[in-house]
Amino acid sequence: METPARDPQLWRMAKARAKFKSHLFTYFAVNALLWTIWALTDRHSHGGIPWPVWSTVFWGIGVFMNGVGVYGGFGKSQLSEREYERLLRQRTDRI
Repeated sequence: METPARDPQLWRMAKARAKFKSHLFTYFAVNALLWTIWALTDRHSHGGIPWPVWSTVFWGIGVFMNGVGVYGGFGKSQLSEREYERLLRQRTDRI
């Protein structure tokens, strides 16, 4: 039984999305562990902001930006499509 030929662009998108989902799972698992450690240790001896907030916020920004890039947020896919069509028109004008 042969596997059907894959569309390279769709295959690239599928791999990027799978990688993002893995990264998102890791983010939630590690941050849950960090917050659990903070909750079970001597958290009341220090005033101010809990220390796991830094990894949650800054790593979360990175995960969010990764998701925007992978899922084509902010019209990125439309910009790519327009640029591709513009390049095709330039190529046909030269011929």
